[in-house]
Amino acid sequence: MSSPAATILTPVMDSESSALLESITSHGGYAYTRMATLAAAGDQRAAEAACEMAWEQLHSGPWHSVLPVWRDAYSMACLHVAKFHFSNGEFRDALRSLDLGIIMGGPLLRKDLDSAIKLVSAAKSRQYNNGVAEANKGHENASSRLLVHPQEFDKLELLRILPIRSLSSKIVAKRSALSLEAFLCEYFLLGSPVIITDCMAHWPATTRWNNVDYLRRVAGDRTVPVEVGKNYLCSDWKQELITFSDFLERVQSTGSRSKVPTYLAQHQLFDQINDLSKDISIPEYCYAGGGDLRSLNAWFGPAGTVTPLHHDPHHNILAQVVGKKYVRLYSASHSEELYPYGETMLHNSSQVDLDNIDEVRFPKVRDIEFIDCILEEGEMLYIPPKWWHYVRSLTTSFSVSFWWSDDSGISMGE
Repeated sequence: MSSPAATILTPVMDSESSALLESITSHGGYAYTRMATLAAAGDQRAAEAACEMAWEQLHSGPWHSVLPVWRDAYSMACLHVAKFHFSNGEFRDALRSLDLGIIMGGPLLRKDLDSAIKLVSAAKSRQYNNGVAEANKGHENASSRLLVHPQEFDKLELLRILPIRSLSSKIVAKRSALSLEAFLCEYFLLGSPVIITDCMAHWPATTRWNNVDYLRRVAGDRTVPVEVGKNYLCSDWKQELITFSDFLERVQSTGSRSKVPTYLAQHQLFDQINDLSKDISIPEYCYAGGGDLRSLNAWFGPAGTVTPLHHDPHHNILAQVVGKKYVRLYSASHSEELYPYGETMLHNSSQVDLDNIDEVRFPKVRDIEFIDCILEEGEMLYIPPKWWHYVRSLTTSFSVSFWWSDDSGISMGE
């Protein structure tokens, strides 16, 4: 295949390369520096070797102990590898290298990675439009390619799969098109959860994200981190890096309870894939309190995925775009009764498995007051800071969480 006319430009890497390589060398990365230098001179095998060396450093111990310079080194190597793939017309391989640089790399070369992704994506789109993707034609019938078809649940059937006492206590308050002033006075300042309806209809995501073909076209060749297993507290839980197309196939094939679910959870997908970010808007409620938007995350997976009982330090709007979820919430006042882990890393998670409560170890849990709800498509749930919440997908589900701080001066660390 002939080489594309354009080339990947890396102005930041070009200007920062010497200083970065010097820093890497000072931390023992002599072999990496040699390979990276050869890569810059046109040696593809050296670029791949540098990538492998940096990857090994990223996995040499706990993530928090990895030296930041090695994350930047990995981004550099990914850019070199992507350049070679792009010049060979291997656009999918180039995108994978660039995505890995974003997901696993450091911030120094992020502008180069983003601009390279735009260039490669545009070239791949031209390739598609020129008929290279002929095999993908014939799937344009959106009605037959829905992720989730409209369905109603029998309450008795639901109660068989939900935690004990579900939907039998207080239901989260629901308000239609709630004004910002009413949200601020009646819920935000009082620290009370609320479901807000009729405020997402203008989002293109409400129709586009239920279309498998749209998602595959916009994001299919991009690489994303996914979780495999019941949840992050289980011993068989693991993480993988796969293409979005492979992820969609797993989501659609997880029809039986025997299959292990794959979940794209708490990932900054919209920072990575710009086309998807254009499909949503930041709710005006996220400006309550005069603080800053801290994080915008995607939660996408099949029915049965569970986020165990935990709390976050942020204000949170959970927007349900596709499918349905069950959410249970406990006030922060019940924290001690919910038996949080003592370890620093899990201090915001409960030891209690609501799907299988050990009443001998956790005798107080059964009688603690809570509120819950079925979060429907097109609804947003406000979860105040420190409120404990458990979430289960009842169908294939695609949600977005908006986390923001306020100007109270309270630390809102990750």
